Amino acid sequence: MLLNSNSNFENIDNATFKKITFTDKNSIILDVRTAGEFQNGNIKNSINIDVMQNKSFESKIKEFDKEKTYLLYCRSGMRSAKAAALLCNLGFNHVYNLKKGYNSWK
Repeated sequence: MLLNSNSNFENIDNATFKKITFTDKNSIILDVRTAGEFQNGNIKNSINIDVMQNKSFESKIKEFDKEKTYLLYCRSGMRSAKAAALLCNLGFNHVYNLKKGYNSWK
């Protein structure tokens, strides 16, 4: 997974994350944790794509509409930050990372 300085995603808090999901009807919530983590609890209406499956993650993400808004989260915000940077590097323009992850959401 190549990351460069073109990563223009924004780290956001829980309140901002919720606000975007309610105000932007084109937003997509991506849970980038493992399937097991996802099954143990997730944010409503999120799509699970494990960022640690590098090639699989990248090929699935390339199929998404780059004009939509993407809200990413993982357990603590680290994996989702890497995934957010990757989306930006692939040309996605509206990318947000839940800065403290699902741990802070619960």
